[in-house]
Amino acid sequence: MIAPPKKSQRGAVLLVALVMLLIITLLAVSNMRGVTLESRITANRAHEAQARNVADAAIREAEFRFYGPSNLADKLEPNASNCATTNKLVVTGNNKPCLLDIVNAPTRLSFVNEPYTLTESNKSTVLSSISNNGLAWMPYTGLDPKDSTEASDVYNAQWNSILATENSNAAINAEYGMVAEGQGTYFYLNNGKAGNNLYLQSTNANIYLGLNN
Repeated sequence: MIAPPKKSQRGAVLLVALVMLLIITLLAVSNMRGVTLESRITANRAHEAQARNVADAAIREAEFRFYGPSNLADKLEPNASNCATTNKLVVTGNNKPCLLDIVNAPTRLSFVNEPYTLTESNKSTVLSSISNNGLAWMPYTGLDPKDSTEASDVYNAQWNSILATENSNAAINAEYGMVAEGQGTYFYLNNGKAGNNLYLQSTNANIYLGLNN
């Protein structure tokens, strides 16, 4: 067999190979970018889910502190001393809430719609004097009541509560004179947050039989 003349070999195979190699490289780089993006999206979703769980746990502590008939006065009227890090969950269940005293109804509505506007620096303009000596947000200590429970620093979880009525002494389904006794159904708005980016709210109702029962 006679070999083809050398002048007919123009390097076409090498050119095609280089083009294919370039295409494969571009596809690999594109795929790597897609994997990196998916990894970031997954990590962000996991981070958000964890932060949401932490904020939700903070709300559960806020709700838990209203359980039971003990310390009823503290559950009906704001007490600045309850909004302090010394107010920890106890095994006996005689817990006290951090009940905020909002200055007025418009401010209360603003706080309900935008709880992130309440900070330690501006609480004097949002809360009445009875609450100014306490914290605007309580640190989350967990739902396992222990006298030695310490605040959790995970996502800086915090919580607080307010009476969900314009009149802080108002109760639902209470006859005349029963409010002074602390009888009736009281609704609360509980706020939980993880850091300064994620806020959750919940409402709960508690029926109290009064201070003398």
